[in-house]
Amino acid sequence: MIPFVKMHGLGNDFVIVDDRDGALALDLETRQALADRRRGIGCDQLLVLEKPTNGSADVFMRIFNPDGLEAQACGNGTRCVADLVMQELSTADIGVETIAGILPSKRMGDVVSVDMGEPLFGWRNIPLAREMDSDHLDLSWGDYRDPVAVNMGNPHCVFIVEDAEAVPLERAGPVLEHDPLFPERANIEFISKNADGSLRMRVWERGAGITQACGSGTCAAIVAASKRGLVDGAARVHLDGGPLDMEWRADGHVIMTGATALSFRGEWAQ
Repeated sequence: MIPFVKMHGLGNDFVIVDDRDGALALDLETRQALADRRRGIGCDQLLVLEKPTNGSADVFMRIFNPDGLEAQACGNGTRCVADLVMQELSTADIGVETIAGILPSKRMGDVVSVDMGEPLFGWRNIPLAREMDSDHLDLSWGDYRDPVAVNMGNPHCVFIVEDAEAVPLERAGPVLEHDPLFPERANIEFISKNADGSLRMRVWERGAGITQACGSGTCAAIVAASKRGLVDGAARVHLDGGPLDMEWRADGHVIMTGATALSFRGEWAQ
């Protein structure tokens, strides 16, 4: 039996298992089975807690997409793990280590905030298959074109559109994720500006498909929106699952703040 915790951030849901004692054997098949919504528990990402490798971190979080392959970053997952570990340690401030670095996280009343670090823009850093201006990708799908590429620990491609609600994401997402321009595939976001100055975002996550929310995708969205002049470094971003408050600070770091929730605890039989 594998004990687990099911949590979500705005409907972006996670199965969290604790392997800080190194006793679990989560091979590819097991990871896929855990994430399966019909035969397993079901989740957008599987998060595995391990002992930190850096003395300034409190926990190491390993991230797997439903296809069982490892991902580099997960903003809402970081907030959920931070919430869980902060309760465990009776503190309001921890460091969550990932393969993309240490993400400082803290509780702020009823919400959890995480410093997602600095975005990367160089074509090799995204990465792209060939040299290109990451602020204006030579990429299109139908009438949607000229996206911004951002790396937030994982690759993102952000389209600025008139109405994110009108995008046929179920058709555009899988094609764009697997475009040859992205050798490691990419998360695909479509964003538009609301009348009140906030942003609307819909997301197709690499290896997961359409999700209710995507933390690293929302980070990419605030960066892309700032670069294109839609916002001035900060905005509330409305996702299918609810809002996240985003800020791209003057020091270059992207801060994400929002709600987390515990769904249930249980045990899974291998």
